[in-house]
Amino acid sequence: MSERFFLYDENEPTDTRYVSFMGEAQRFDLAIVQTNRYYGKKLVLDMQSSRYGIIGQDDLEEEGYLEQAFRLDDDDAEELRDFLKEVI
Repeated sequence: MSERFFLYDENEPTDTRYVSFMGEAQRFDLAIVQTNRYYGKKLVLDMQSSRYGIIGQDDLEEEGYLEQAFRLDDDDAEELRDFLKEVI
């Protein structure tokens, strides 16, 4: 067996916020992770759908970003976008 080649293997303390809220048609159970790794963006994990995105303000403004990353319809994506604008 060959030796494993790591590109990186680091530990870093993070700040994680767990939040759950009910939208009009969908429940969101999120973990929002603040780290130094992603240039000020936050790692947003949706534990209901097992999807995630690395999200900053610019991503919230990009049309279709949340819809694609979290596979949401327009209404559910808008509810998530409204919430994330408060915390990102």
